[in-house]
Amino acid sequence: MNAWWLILGMAGITFVLRYSLFAWPDLRFPPMVRQGLHYVPTAVLTAIVVPGLLLPDGQHWALALDNAYLLAGLAAILIAALTRHLLATIGGSLLVFFMLRWILGQLPI
Repeated sequence: MNAWWLILGMAGITFVLRYSLFAWPDLRFPPMVRQGLHYVPTAVLTAIVVPGLLLPDGQHWALALDNAYLLAGLAAILIAALTRHLLATIGGSLLVFFMLRWILGQLPI
């Protein structure tokens, strides 16, 4: 039952926070807060992606040349920096990832 109270509490807090922006549409944040909010997407994406690159099994660091996740992530950074094209970055890094997995014998086929 405690899990349900936790879920309901989180849903209530999320609703109140999101509804408050509609309830007070003239609400303006100070410049320092607005500047800080610009970094939120980068911070969230980094927090999601980096553990997957460095800890592919979820437990052990994998800073080696046989880590296809890390190498494909570095390739994605390079492709994004060179092309500035989202589709090219996604397609190119997926191609690099699967080619590395095939070359390293890590494909589950």
